[in-house]
Amino acid sequence: MTEPLANHTTFRLGGPARRFVEATTEQQLIDTVADCDSRGEPVLVLGGGSNVLIADEGFDGTVVKVATRGVRAEAADCSGAQLEVAAGEVWDDLVARAVAAQWSGMETLSGIPGSVGAVPIQNVGAYGAEVATLIQRVRTWNRAEGAIRTFAAAECGFGYRDSRFKREKGRHLVLRVDFQLPLGELGQPVRYPELARALGVAVGQRAPASRVRETVLAIRRRKGMVLDANDHDTWSAGSFFTNPILTPEQAASLPAEAPRFSAGEGVKTSAAWLIQHAGFPAGHGSGPARLSTRHVLALTNRGHAATADVLALAREIRDGVRERFGITLVPEVNLVGVSI
Repeated sequence: MTEPLANHTTFRLGGPARRFVEATTEQQLIDTVADCDSRGEPVLVLGGGSNVLIADEGFDGTVVKVATRGVRAEAADCSGAQLEVAAGEVWDDLVARAVAAQWSGMETLSGIPGSVGAVPIQNVGAYGAEVATLIQRVRTWNRAEGAIRTFAAAECGFGYRDSRFKREKGRHLVLRVDFQLPLGELGQPVRYPELARALGVAVGQRAPASRVRETVLAIRRRKGMVLDANDHDTWSAGSFFTNPILTPEQAASLPAEAPRFSAGEGVKTSAAWLIQHAGFPAGHGSGPARLSTRHVLALTNRGHAATADVLALAREIRDGVRERFGITLVPEVNLVGVSI
């Protein structure tokens, strides 16, 4: 019997998998993927399903659900907390554990859905923090070489929502992620103005990590960014588009009030601002797929959408922003069997 992939994504969308395997050990994960590769069978590796949009037709191959578990932790005053975490662990469960144990650094990344193995691929970030600053090593199975390879953080090629694992798509199967975290009750310096205001501190100051986590979760809930089966605003993949990195010339062409942030040699602006000011308010849409009523970066399934409905909305948003500002938004979501 085929397995509906809608059961395994936060969009609650996606047709059937021809074959579905839930890998609960690292060896089973490697063996399943390696066997498919040796036979030339298409493979889709699926973690928490929180950053993926799968075709209504499904996936004509093997879907491997990463369900490995295990957290090995050692803490010392001189080196901080050293964590070795299996790829299938739930990311927010790890964040909650770190905050409770007074391992600092993960608190601003609270409430992000998905698995640990996915965070280095996308270099997950929120509220002025990126997971790249916390990662020590990433253990992988190199599918091209048929061998285990471990990358130090400096070898991972991390960038804004980017990494070598993302750029070298399909080559690296993440097995485990190792983190190094400072010890202490306080979180790391707060770098995001919205979060600083909510905490009542200045940008650059610190606050107890437990309070930072609670505040981040409250902000994310207000935006419909914490999963809730009864809230259609959370039937999404979170932010659908990345914040664009512009040339200085492109940034200069935007209205004066458009947000601008330094991004190396480029200038980052807000995709949400562009969407709103291109004429797409929260809740935009009249069909089964609409913008979230609380956050314009989230495209949502209102309960009976198909993937095709979400794609039509994504194209409408992309084309409207391009027509108004001359900037083409790029999906942050992984598209499987579809394109916009």
